[in-house]
Amino acid sequence: MLQASRSRSRRALEGCHALPQVEYAQFDRPCLEAMAEAATAVTEIHRVLAKTGDNVVGELLRGCGTFYEWDHYPKGDVYDHETHGQYYYHAHGVDQRFADEHGHFHTFLRPAGMPPGMRPAPMSTLQPPGDPEDALSHLVAIAMDSRGQPVRLFTVNRWVTGETWYGAEDVVRMLPRFAIDHARPSWPVNRWITGLLAMYRPFIGALVRQRDQAVHRWQRERNPPDVYEDRRLEVTSCLDIDLASDVRRLGEAIAALGHDG
Repeated sequence: MLQASRSRSRRALEGCHALPQVEYAQFDRPCLEAMAEAATAVTEIHRVLAKTGDNVVGELLRGCGTFYEWDHYPKGDVYDHETHGQYYYHAHGVDQRFADEHGHFHTFLRPAGMPPGMRPAPMSTLQPPGDPEDALSHLVAIAMDSRGQPVRLFTVNRWVTGETWYGAEDVVRMLPRFAIDHARPSWPVNRWITGLLAMYRPFIGALVRQRDQAVHRWQRERNPPDVYEDRRLEVTSCLDIDLASDVRRLGEAIAALGHDG
């Protein structure tokens, strides 16, 4: 079930907006079927990896040696030079994670992969990067538990990833552009993360909009010198997910439409 995040005992979530449950019935058939197609790919990857006792986190970390908190995995991140999607996995210190979290993926899109017309939000204290292609946008983070299962989607303030900030509606337009369409370092993980963002795309869009609302609310209520660099505001929106339950509910929503939609 998609529900408001309740595992808050470790991470600093003071400014976080937890997204309430969203019903699949609000979406039309094409949207639901696109989500279901992505869900099929995601669940198939879980099924195949589980046959050998593996999961997507273990698959990505295979051969990486000792796992160190804060380091990016794989080293240098995963970057698709055709789509310009990017991601990495890492873990914060135990006292700075969600209570049920092992680590999380951060996903990005670089300017060459963005739709036309994307412009960073005006930020008086942020200097543009020397290379325009470094003006990347964070899309969403995916928290994983110790079993290698996705348990939460969340967004973060700018300082967390060092991204260039784009307004919510621009980020929503970027979401369909994210794909990692090559084999290294792991074809299953690349397909999985591409599929997961497609499966939950409408919910990620809602999280990104809540992100902007959280930042604006923080600025209005706290009036920091630079809200995007305020370390007190880290996680800006979050949503618990349960893959098996969500796949079931998605199928039920499609079935409820009947053959004629």
